[in-house]
Amino acid sequence: MAKPPLLLFHALLLLLLSLSILSPALAEIKTLTIASDSRPMILFEKFGFTVSGHVNISASSVSVASSLPVAPDPSRLGFFLLSDESLLQVLLELQHNPHFCVLDSHYIVRLFTFRDLSPPPHASFKGSYPVTSPNEYSLFFANCAPESRVSMEVHTELFNLDLDGSRDFLSAGQTQLPSLFFLFSIVYLAFLGFWIYNCYRNKRSVHRIHLLMGGLLLMKALNLICAAEDKHYIKVTGTPHGWDVLFYIFQFIRVILLFTVIVLIGTGWSFLKPFLQEREKKVLMIVIPLQVLANLASVVIGETGPFIRDWVTWNQVFLLVDIICCCAIIFPIVWSIRSLRETSKTDGKAARNLAKLQLFRQFYIVVIGYLYFTRIVVFALRTIAAYKYQWVSNAAEEMASLAFYAVMFYMFRPVERNEYFAIDEEEEKEAEMALREEEFEL
Repeated sequence: MAKPPLLLFHALLLLLLSLSILSPALAEIKTLTIASDSRPMILFEKFGFTVSGHVNISASSVSVASSLPVAPDPSRLGFFLLSDESLLQVLLELQHNPHFCVLDSHYIVRLFTFRDLSPPPHASFKGSYPVTSPNEYSLFFANCAPESRVSMEVHTELFNLDLDGSRDFLSAGQTQLPSLFFLFSIVYLAFLGFWIYNCYRNKRSVHRIHLLMGGLLLMKALNLICAAEDKHYIKVTGTPHGWDVLFYIFQFIRVILLFTVIVLIGTGWSFLKPFLQEREKKVLMIVIPLQVLANLASVVIGETGPFIRDWVTWNQVFLLVDIICCCAIIFPIVWSIRSLRETSKTDGKAARNLAKLQLFRQFYIVVIGYLYFTRIVVFALRTIAAYKYQWVSNAAEEMASLAFYAVMFYMFRPVERNEYFAIDEEEEKEAEMALREEEFEL
């Protein structure tokens, strides 16, 4: 009796959808423990191989428990590689053949089955496999034995060989990331230096929000430096050597600061008013805890990998929280625009209010554009780009972030004489006419 093909079909389909949304963990050297697991399909890693690609895999302390009186067939449990192109073919095979086991498919690259294990009590296997056809493959474990649970320790090493014979543990599409992140970190450090100089030159116009913005630039630069070192050590040695911890710490602070700065600028805090209204405080009270949850999900996704049972759930949590936060930070900007429209009708400062309205309206468009590009366009690039050019989506995301930071910091820079106060009598009259005619609807 074969394991119901519907379970295999749903498992593969769910993993396919998850991998299309978020990239799996980096192909570090990993030792993973599987305990009494009955899943029909377990995804371990996804990796882009070149012509010199290799897979080193070992399984030890292997045991299979079954609730059936007949012992499971060891040839029905094993490891294999599967490309995205072949995945669709395997899905069709599973859908049409009720007794089909994925290990029998002609579209997979089978590595070994439990038939190849050494005899008990050790029950282990170790093998090294060259990848003859360069492509992006997913490393799977399949369990086609009905009513069975598997326990084992799995050690994996996926890598490509460079021209000098050294191992590169980064996927073919990510090997450029260390240089890319380091380059952008230098740009942000230069950006921070210029920001400090500008704040020093305009001391009288510096507000608390400008200090937070400087802190954001510092965290962004440190985050990129740690990301570059993290990828470099994984590329060379297969392990991050602790840089992943620093990366997650600075990423956590940077993301919290980014959303906080956007919300505070949207409310006009410190440069338009010295306090936050109750509803604006509630937005911060919602966004900050949600970002803590999103960063927790990011750590789980990055440090565990798709082999854990709840990996798909953590992906869904991350996406849901990110969407909620992106929507929440828009509200303070909308509220500020509406508040300025109402104020402009009564305070007699038409030109100043018109400048503020235009500034916040532009900021609203910039934020929407940034969120759209980094969430939709980058995802599209990651989906359609060939596996060897996956770094392009990272480059596009960093360029979009840099452009957003540059525009936001320019719009709200500390200056002695800015668009808020550069007003003469003629501009005042023109602004009054504009405010009568322009409704500033979003």
